[in-house]
Amino acid sequence: MDEAGRDRAGTILEAERARLREELAADIEAPGQMTYGSQAAAATHVFEQQRDLALRDRARHQLSLVESALARLEQDRFGTCLRCGRPIADERLEALPWAEHCIDCARLIGPGRG
Repeated sequence: MDEAGRDRAGTILEAERARLREELAADIEAPGQMTYGSQAAAATHVFEQQRDLALRDRARHQLSLVESALARLEQDRFGTCLRCGRPIADERLEALPWAEHCIDCARLIGPGRG
């Protein structure tokens, strides 16, 4: 990836980091006191809270990937597969600037881990 591509990736990664930090800073509403007849509402609220916690975990993982990519960019190792050491295709990095692996290694590692 050329210098302009690395600059674009850095801009995208910085924006994604800011977005994720903002998302993680948002409060998750705790369930209120349950009253008679509110079990269905409480169940819905618990479901929504569990969903929000799962989304928060996903955002934390994504933030970790983004920060790792920014560190690799800083250390001039951006765009190199962490598994095999070969270059990651520019098209892959344009779609997923936080990608840690080339497409071949990502397929070997499995979904969501490459």
